[in-house]
Amino acid sequence: MKINKGILFILIGASCFGFTPIFAKLGFGYGYSLGQINIVQMTISFLLLWSITLIKRSSFKGLNKKNIFQLMMTGGFMGLTSIFYYGAMQYLPASLAIILMFQFVWIGIILEWIFSKIKPAPVTILSIVLILAGVFFASNILNGEIQGLPFKGFLFGILSAFTYAGFIFFSGKIAVNVNSWTRTSFMATGAALLVFVVFMREIPTVVPLEADLLTVAAGASLFGSVIPPLFFAVGVPLVPGGIANILTSIELPIAIVSASVILSEAITPLQWLGTAIILAAIVLNELGGSLLKFRKNFKRESF
Repeated sequence: MKINKGILFILIGASCFGFTPIFAKLGFGYGYSLGQINIVQMTISFLLLWSITLIKRSSFKGLNKKNIFQLMMTGGFMGLTSIFYYGAMQYLPASLAIILMFQFVWIGIILEWIFSKIKPAPVTILSIVLILAGVFFASNILNGEIQGLPFKGFLFGILSAFTYAGFIFFSGKIAVNVNSWTRTSFMATGAALLVFVVFMREIPTVVPLEADLLTVAAGASLFGSVIPPLFFAVGVPLVPGGIANILTSIELPIAIVSASVILSEAITPLQWLGTAIILAAIVLNELGGSLLKFRKNFKRESF
């Protein structure tokens, strides 16, 4: 029952995060800067999450100075992801920024290797190769679509993958016994503080707050900074890490479809092929080892 609940929460969180490109692109279209969007988004997230946490009288049991600091640092990864992810969208089509950010999957495998001492299995290495092949097709490089696009956009996209991988990794390991609302509120605090420091000079430019900026930032906040961290905080500890990675992959097709339907970005058959390869690689990585073990056990029992 706990696993089913965890699966549902992760699917909802990942699906919501897939809609954030819409709000970022709308914000840039209105003429707002990367800093303005992030400042208002993180302010709304901070106020909303802490208001709900305090109104619900959520428990602070299990908190100490060490894990509060760790939760805020984890939130910092979310703040950096927002900065780099939206930054990539300033220079690249949303669909390409999404593909780059989605490299968090194989980066997460490396983090597991470094911090949890879990060495990648041969099937995992194969999955990484397939993911990189999928990126090759999904980037539309064969049609020359990426020529002339600023390098800065690609750099921001890859950096967003690293920071998102860090957020997913640490959010499932730090203070997991603390109330989910409380955990998420402290993470939102860390994200807000980081954004305020990075864009300190732009803080005065958001006052007075314009309606379009408020709408865009509120949407980005709800779908990018409130629902995903909260639902991941609840769901990730309830399921094995491998299943969590598979479930978060739903974000990729949702984000690309939303970019195509709502932002009217053209998605080529090769890009869909690349996306399918990436999704298949994720499933192979997480289920391949189990299938091989099942096959070996089945052979043994047969004889």
